[in-house]
Amino acid sequence: MIRKSTKLLGAVFIISILLIRSVGAWEISGYAGIEDLAFINKPVDPQQHMNYVSGVIEAELYHEWDNGSQVFAFVPFVRVSQHDSNRTHFDIRELTWLIVADNWELRLGIRKEFWGVTESNHLVDIINQRDMVENNDGEDKLGQPMLNFAWIQGWGTLDAFILPGFREMTFTGEEGRIRTQPSVASSQARFDKNGFARQVAYALRWSHSIGDWDLGLSHFYGTSRNPIFIVEQAANGQVAIIPYYQNINQTGLDLQATIGSWLWKLEAIVRVSDIDTTFASTAGFEYTFYNIADTGLDIGLLTEYLFDSRGKHAPTLFQDDFFAGMRFALNDVQDTQILMGVMIDRSTQAQFYNIEASRRFFDSFKLEVEARFFNGASEYELAYFLRKDSHFRIELSYHF
Repeated sequence: MIRKSTKLLGAVFIISILLIRSVGAWEISGYAGIEDLAFINKPVDPQQHMNYVSGVIEAELYHEWDNGSQVFAFVPFVRVSQHDSNRTHFDIRELTWLIVADNWELRLGIRKEFWGVTESNHLVDIINQRDMVENNDGEDKLGQPMLNFAWIQGWGTLDAFILPGFREMTFTGEEGRIRTQPSVASSQARFDKNGFARQVAYALRWSHSIGDWDLGLSHFYGTSRNPIFIVEQAANGQVAIIPYYQNINQTGLDLQATIGSWLWKLEAIVRVSDIDTTFASTAGFEYTFYNIADTGLDIGLLTEYLFDSRGKHAPTLFQDDFFAGMRFALNDVQDTQILMGVMIDRSTQAQFYNIEASRRFFDSFKLEVEARFFNGASEYELAYFLRKDSHFRIELSYHF
């Protein structure tokens, strides 16, 4: 039923885009692509598969008027996936009305808001829920309804947010990969608060640039976007993994210093709930060699350390880990880029390797390739559920 509804929404979405293209005063851009997700090893669960094919469309309808002081943007998104019904989904990434004045901006609607500076983890980025069925790296976000007022002064920008409508994290279905064994029972999700207290969150962020330094200081109150997980065993012996969403206060600091070819980065948070008070941070640097041998090639070297005070009980794979990576930017007309890195657990030496590459061609096409390999996790580690899920992801897209 869900899959049929999503396909119907996708068809309506495509027809709407074709009709709207005739409206000259509006700008339309976006992409349509086909993706192949291929796994190296046989799955742990026989319900899962070795290969998944899917199609995706994301468009942006954009219009500005009143000399650019008012803007409307609409960004619908749809993916139809083979095998995994949970990954077949439709979302409104953005549906926003923006008013711009000399020293303030007002945004009303559904939006994505990103905070953060580090490469391997985004601790302070808490406004939007992560779309984990889209990509397990957590970089894709669901649209969040919000009222955002930004006050722009010489001492910085102060953003205030009211966030109605809590959105639960998405998880792959029984036939999908990557997932835990058993799959997360999202239908049994539990919450610290219910009703209005669960549905509405608030946030405040001050940001400013002082010389070489970019600073952000934020506070969030409401239902956490990142659940902890409860493992329960029923009388018949069946195990269930249940997400539990706490009501939290979270204070965050993000800091970046640009000094010559160096980028020094820090993200740190303190999170307070009824259960505990925790601390987490990610810190490191990136050094870039520019225009090597006059070829236009830039090579960046990155390293970061990730820490979570909950240790092995943290609902994250990265609680005491080092990240090292290299970034290649060819600065050519095809915008060719490669990022490769490895994450190593300091105490267990479990490794996670990641390679991402992209290149445009024929003006309107783009090819993206990802390779992810998991190795060395023992059965006592959270990362053990990934032991059979090393994979390649290839997406070819047409941009209009």
